[in-house]
Formats: sequence, structure tokens, C-alpha cells
Amino acid sequence: MRSGVKSGVRLRRYAITAMAVIAGLLVVGRITGTLVDWLWFSSIGYGGVFWTIISVRALLFVAVFAISAGAIWLSGILAHRYARSVDISRADAADSPDAAEFTGDLAELIAPRVPWRSSIACVAVVLGLLVAASEISNWDVALRFIYQVPVGARDPIFERDIGFYLFSLPAYVALKNWLLWLVFFSAIVAGAVYGVRGDIAPERPPRTLSPAAITHGSALLGVFFALKAWSWWLERFLLLYDDNGVVVGASYTDVHVELPVLWMLVGLAAASSVALWINMRRRSYLLPAVLTLLVFGSSFVFAVIYPSLFQRFYVKPSELKLETPYIEHTIALTREAYGLAKIEVKPFEAEQGLTLDSLQANRATIDNIRLWDVQPLMDTYAQLQEIRTYYKFLSVDIDRYQLDAGYRQVMLSARELEPAMLAPNAQTWVNLHLIFTHGIGVVMSPVTEKSTEGLPSFYLRDIPPVSNGGPAIREPRLYFGEGRQDYVIVNANVAEFDYPQRPTNAYTTYSGRDGVSVGSGARRSLFAWELDDPNILLSGYITDQSRVLLHRNIQDRVRTIAPFLGLDHDPYVVASNGRLFWILDAYTVSQWFPYSRPGFGDGANYIRNAVKVVVDAYNGTVDFYVSDPADPLLRTYERTFPGLFKPLDMMPPELRRHIRYPEDLFLIQAQLYRAYHMDAPEVFYNREDLWQFPQELVGIDGGSSASTMPPYYTIMRLPGEARAEFILMLPMVPSQRENMIAWLAARCDPAGYGKLIVYVFPKDKLVYGPFQIEARIQQNTEISQQISLWNQMGSRVIRGHLVVVPIENSILYVSPLYLRAASGQLPELKRVIAAYGDRVVMEDSLGEALAALFKETGQAASPPRGNIDARAKEALAHYDRAIERLKAGDWSGFGAELDALRPLLEALGSGRSDARK
Repeated sequence: MRSGVKSGVRLRRYAITAMAVIAGLLVVGRITGTLVDWLWFSSIGYGGVFWTIISVRALLFVAVFAISAGAIWLSGILAHRYARSVDISRADAADSPDAAEFTGDLAELIAPRVPWRSSIACVAVVLGLLVAASEISNWDVALRFIYQVPVGARDPIFERDIGFYLFSLPAYVALKNWLLWLVFFSAIVAGAVYGVRGDIAPERPPRTLSPAAITHGSALLGVFFALKAWSWWLERFLLLYDDNGVVVGASYTDVHVELPVLWMLVGLAAASSVALWINMRRRSYLLPAVLTLLVFGSSFVFAVIYPSLFQRFYVKPSELKLETPYIEHTIALTREAYGLAKIEVKPFEAEQGLTLDSLQANRATIDNIRLWDVQPLMDTYAQLQEIRTYYKFLSVDIDRYQLDAGYRQVMLSARELEPAMLAPNAQTWVNLHLIFTHGIGVVMSPVTEKSTEGLPSFYLRDIPPVSNGGPAIREPRLYFGEGRQDYVIVNANVAEFDYPQRPTNAYTTYSGRDGVSVGSGARRSLFAWELDDPNILLSGYITDQSRVLLHRNIQDRVRTIAPFLGLDHDPYVVASNGRLFWILDAYTVSQWFPYSRPGFGDGANYIRNAVKVVVDAYNGTVDFYVSDPADPLLRTYERTFPGLFKPLDMMPPELRRHIRYPEDLFLIQAQLYRAYHMDAPEVFYNREDLWQFPQELVGIDGGSSASTMPPYYTIMRLPGEARAEFILMLPMVPSQRENMIAWLAARCDPAGYGKLIVYVFPKDKLVYGPFQIEARIQQNTEISQQISLWNQMGSRVIRGHLVVVPIENSILYVSPLYLRAASGQLPELKRVIAAYGDRVVMEDSLGEALAALFKETGQAASPPRGNIDARAKEALAHYDRAIERLKAGDWSGFGAELDALRPLLEALGSGRSDARK
């Protein structure tokens, strides 16, 4: 017997020791992680952001834990104090043998053996920790509530400032949910105590609950109903997020039925709460049951069944008439939430008057028509410019630069280091963390040009970068990029690999600003523990000057600093002033904008591109610039984190020239605008003018498939504007039709940045859409025969994206065609397909395609065919030379010939007029 007791005690000690060790490791891990984060935040100049976030998280955790654990403990202790004693159970058992059996087996055997106070305290602590851990994620909700700013606009139902919904309502809902969980856990603990102590005994007639249990239960149920009254009061505002399929937000039924019902339930729950607290003295066990049935029965009947019947039999038959005001609210506030209300609508005549003269006047547009698609270009870059297996191009970015050749749209990609591509026997700790530390340089090529072999022309190429018309790069090293960047240690006593060259490789030493000192023994131990890498502690290469670079993936870096911002999927690299930078578009997002349709993410219904983030690829510095100072969420964050955000005017002018409208935001806005361009409730209700994204054919010919056309960047002169600019655009087609009806553009250059314009075609005019042009290309016998011939010769034909090019008031279509050997990985740009009006041509280059297209369509000014004189012959010679210059891509020569041709044609025209007179 004693040995059994001793073994039990020993096992208990082992269990306690094991739990203490595990808890200690968890605490140490949390402390070391926080310490490393603090060192890193301090090293990049954002220590204030770290302390703000860590402080509010700690305060929230401590407050929630203390209140939760205290309330649960108090509920358990009160239950323990006022529960039946075993003696009372015996007295009651005299009248009931069944009760004697129950209390004897349970109360007498279990209750005396339980250390009640310590057990209740342990349970309260555990449950308090669980509740606090679940609520700590609401730290940003708490901060937004504390530092909220007014929006200045009101909702149409309750006439509250929109800021109440963005900042206060989420906090109230989170608080209400926490308190409900608190009541639930308090009831569970109290019920367990009363059950073990014999106060809850369903087998004992006529009473099943002791007076103490009834009193305690009435108190907790009264608190619960008080919280439900508050919950139903809050649900009035949550009606503004309902969706009945017609209206997003409060509908006719919500306003005229649900809202009065909620007020009724608020009063009923509040009255029930008071009655239950009074019942703490009367101790009736029937009253709580009756009130519970009354409250929840009324909720089911009046809040679920009645509104459904009302909607079905009263609203549905007259839905448009009754819902019209609420449809107007949905349209107006959804447009406001997504920035659609600022879209300017302009007419686009879609004429067929494009001529060679028009092309000359829009050379900036023609010179920047994109012929290179991202994937073929990435494949070409990989084959021609990765140089070594451990370098990799992870993405291709599209931007514009003011170069010697003019304002040019370019495609560029950063050559990043991919340590996993090192030879297997070279993937040592020293190589991965000390020697191979960075990528080098970028590749840049124009979007339109190609070599005679069908390969891209290069503005920037090779290692180190060589400029051929591109910007000069003095510091090409990329320590921070898009790849899966592990930590590296710089300034060790081993040189870093810089780039390959003959006869020996080039080496370098990091001289940038980033890094946390790791030289001391304590620091080495700390990072060895936190990074789970004992080599940091054991390596002899690390010196007192060594620093560790963390969070080298740029998106991870920005998210770590500002976890409250959403990030665009496509960071892009910029070469500026001889250095390389990354620009990331950051968003403020909310799920709490009233009357707005959720359009992305986890039910989010509000978005602003409020911040432009710049990361130095060498130094790792991160700067946050405000691009939308009017955004209320951003103004709240500016109050929360003073010093984190800078005005956009403080961004260096060279970098400001490269900001662009983000594709993710544009796609979300375009998706919503398909329906929300209809501002008339009747039209919106009937979906009379619903738009869609056009379809296009992409892929390897023979296996080409229809896909949705994505937005694309281009340089063009917008109708009515004086100069060409960089824009993001997307055509639109009617629902279930393929003809084009409009195109949406977002301006990117600083002078007009952020302005959205939709150019709408006349509804009485047919304009071919992209998929219709694709069909005409497929039906063109010359093109299909040539493609079939290539396929028979063992090559693979790759259909590129079709580009819609608005020029003045006309639409031109251009599509590249690539050729790749069946066993090769090097696509070559072999043909350019162009379409205008009813004509489709395919030629070797863009210039030749345009010359052939406009010569065949008869749109070019042709030499006069009347009296053949010297002027006519001269005009014909100028025209022929103009066509030759156009085919050769010599735009200056083409323009000169066209300028010489005009006066001759005018003279001939006036001569014919004189003759008619």
C-alpha cells in the first residue's frame, strides 16, 4: 500500500516537473523571440512601432487574463462555498433511498478528496489563459478603437458617422463575444462544482437543484440575458451588413420588421435579466426555464420566422418598388467603399478613321505596344541571363523610364540568389549563411523591340550590369528580394561571393546599414537559440563586427513592421540613381463599411491603396509613404504609430516617377464596377447593363484555351490629353456578349496618379471585342496555314496575349506570336499579328504589320489617280519611302516622308477642286 502511494507521489512529481520544464521552455522561447524582435526593430529605426504593438498585446493579454481568470475563479469559489455539505446530503437521504445512493457514491467519495480551492484556481488560470490567448489577436481592433478618427460621412439608416462602424462597432462586438465566453466558462465551472457536490441531482424528486445552485444560476443567467440585450442592441447596426441577394445592407424587411423586433428582444432580455436577479432571493427553478424559453422562443418566432414570411409574401411581389431606396444605399456606399465614385466617365466614339498620319501623331503609343508576355520573357531571361545555376529571375516587372530613346515602357527582372540551386555538396552552412549572401543586378528590355533572331533587346544585361541605353547601376547587389531569403551573417572573417568572373570569382564585404550585431557571446547564444542553429555559437568565422540580416524577403519584412497593412502580390524593382529599390503597394482594408458589398479576402468590403512602401535592396531600409492622406484607417494608424508614415512628397522624385496604380486594387475595382457602374436602381435591379471581362486565347497553339484577359500596363496618349502617359487598363464587354463596350484606365504618372477613367462606347455601334478578334485571327487562312506549317516542322507556336490599343478615337489590336523548339526552352518572338476594323495581318515586326494593315485597309493616304504629273509621281515616291521606313521601324524617317507627302497631297487636292470649278 505504501509503495503504491509512494509511486503515485513520484509520478505526480515527475508530471509536475515535466510540465514546469515545458512551461519554462515556452516562456524562454517567447522571451527570446521578443528580444530578437526588439533588436531587429531597433536596428531599422522602428523601435517605437515594436513597443506600441508589444505593449498593447501585453496589456490586452494581462487584462483579459486577469478579468477572465478572476471571474471564473469567483464563480467556482462561490459555488464551493454555498454548495451542499455531505451532512445535508445525508439528511435529505433519509427521505429518499435513491438520493442516498447518489450522494453516497458521488458526494461522499469524490467531494472530500478534491482540493477545491486549488483545483478551482488551476481551472480558472487555464481557462483564463485560453481566453486571453484567443483575444490577443484583437490588439489592432483595440488600437483602432482608441485612436479612431471621424470619417465625416454618415450612414443612411442610423445617421451615425461611418467611423463608428469602422472603429467602434468591431470593438463592441469583440468585447461582447469575450464576455459571453466568460459567462459560459463561469457557468461550466460553477455547474461542475455543484454537480460534484450533489447540488444538481436530476434523480432526486421533487427538487433537482439546491437553493444555492438556483441562486448562482439565476445570477449568471441574468448576466447572460443582460449581455444578450446588449448583443441585440448591437445587431441593429449589423443589419447594415445583411445580404438578401438584392440589397447588401439593411433592406426593407430589415428596417420595417427586423429593427422593431430587435428593440422588442432588447426589452425582453433586459426585463428577463432583472427578473432573474430578483429570483436570486425567491429561488424558483421554474422561472429561469420559463424566461429562457420565452426569450429564445420569441427570438426564433419574431426574428427568424416572421421576417422570412414577411419577405416572401409582402416584399417579393413588390420587390423593386419597396427595395429601391435601399438599392440606392447599396450602390452609393459600395462605390464609396471601393473608390468607384471617383471614376470619371467619358465617351469614346470608336471610329474607323485611323491613318498613317494618326500613327505618326501617336508615336509614343506605337513605340510602347507590348509584344513580350511575362512568361515567354522569363523563359528567355532564364536561358540568356541567369548566367549561373544559383541565380534566378523570380518575376518580371513592367515599368517606364525616361531614357535616351525617350519615354519607354520596359520589362525588367532582378537576378536573385537561389541558394537551393547550389550544387548539393556546396550547400554547407558557411556557403548558405556567410558566403552566398546576395543576388546581383537586373535585366531590362523594351517591350516592343526584338533582335533579328526574335530575342529581346537589352537595355541592361550581364554581371555586373552593362547598360545599353538603360539607366546606369552603381550598386547592383540585392541583399533583400522576393525569394525565400534565409538569414545571412555579414562582416565575418570570410569574404562574400559577389559574382562569377574569370579567372577567379569576385568577392565583397557588406557595407550597408542593415543588420543586428551578433559578435558577442551573449548575442551569439541568443540567435543560436532563436534561429535554432548552433553553428552561430560554434563558428569561428563570426567576429565582433559581424551582423545578422533578418527578414530579407521584402514582403515578410514589411509585414513584420506593419502587420495591419495588406500588401499587393507584385512588388517591383526600380533602378534609380544608380541603386536598386523595391516598391510595394500597401492597403488599408476593413470588413466593416456599412452597405458595401464584400468583394475580396475574408469578406472585406473596403480598401484603399493608402501607402507606398520603398525597400532599399542593399541597405534594407524601409520607408512608408502616404499615398491617400484622406483614408480614415490610415489617419488612425498615423495617430497610433507617430513617425511611421511619411508624406508622399518626401519620396525622392526619381522614385516618385515610378509609382504605379496597383494591379490588385484595379482588378478588385474593375470586378465591382462591372455591376456598380449602373447607378439607376431599376437598371441595377434588372442587371440590364452588366459588364464582363473579355476572353482571349493564350497558350501553345493546338492547345490554346480561352482565359480571362488580365489588366495590363501600357504607355499611351489618352483621348484629349497632350502627352503619352503610363496607365493600367482593361477592356470591358457586355454580359454574355463578346463585342467591346468600354475600357477602364487608371493613370499612373505623378501628375494624374490615381485617377480612374472609363471610356464608354456608343451603344448603337458594334466594336469588335478581343475574343471576336481572336476568332478572326483563327479564321485567317494565311495565319492558320503558317501556324500549321510551323507545327509540322517540330516547333511549338505560342500565342501571346492580345493587346487592345486605343489610339485617338479608334481601337487597334496587336498580338505577338512566339516560336519554340519542341525540345527547347527559348521562345522567340517570330511574328506580330495586328487587326483593325475588318482586316487582320501577320508580319515579322510591328512596323511591318502596321504598314501592311493600313495599306490593305486603304486607310493610308494614297497617291492621286487623275492627272499624272510630276507632283503625283513625287508624292508616290514619298509614300513608298514612308512605308519602307515604317517597316524598318525608322519612325523619324517615316515622319519626315509623311511631312513631305502632306503638302503635295494638299496641292493635288486643291488642283482637283480648281478643275471642278
